[in-house]
Amino acid sequence: MTIAEFFVWNPPGPYLWQLVDGEPQQMAMVNRTHGSLLSEIGSLVANHLDKRSSPCCVITMPGIIPRLLLEINIRVADLAATCTSYETEESALTDQVLVMEILSPNNQAVTWPNVRTYTTIPSVREILVLKTVSIGAELLRRNVDGFWPSPPLSIDAGELRLESIDFSIPSPPPIGRRGWRRRNSKTPLKRTSAIRGMRCHVSGKDGRMAKRAKAPLSRADQSRAAGFDR
Repeated sequence: MTIAEFFVWNPPGPYLWQLVDGEPQQMAMVNRTHGSLLSEIGSLVANHLDKRSSPCCVITMPGIIPRLLLEINIRVADLAATCTSYETEESALTDQVLVMEILSPNNQAVTWPNVRTYTTIPSVREILVLKTVSIGAELLRRNVDGFWPSPPLSIDAGELRLESIDFSIPSPPPIGRRGWRRRNSKTPLKRTSAIRGMRCHVSGKDGRMAKRAKAPLSRADQSRAAGFDR
């Protein structure tokens, strides 16, 4: 199957698919930890870019066409950042500078082959693989000579810095531990989800998140959610 055929193909079931060497491949459903990390890091990066009025933007679950065997491959990453605009809709993201994958126990056989294909894309400067089983990440950063380091940089503690978008956090985010944002953020954060129409707001007092409900909150409930009842 070619990419052109893949784009018009009607896949069975409500699943996400990618094209691997001409064969459609069903993607595994993400677990709660994977989804939490995807939402967390995506929001942090999106807010960082917005605060800096950066031309870059972060895209969730983009289709990515590698340079190798490009006619029969389109891979799906967890997140990617590009710094170029577009006038017509794109079925696959172009000019990525950063690609991020989240490594879960049920997707390792798919994630690492995808990472290798991303290294064939000339515009990609960094590839970040975040872990879910343990706190940490592995970072591939293209050298000035255009080659990739081997092995990747392992980050289990200390600053996590992404030079491609000038982004840094004190450490890779631990999942399932409330208060990480509060401990590691020096300024109040207003968070907007990467998915349009779903917004979360974080208060300026203690960083607790109040999700917008279908029905409006009363003034008392709003004060309690924001932490102003203390």
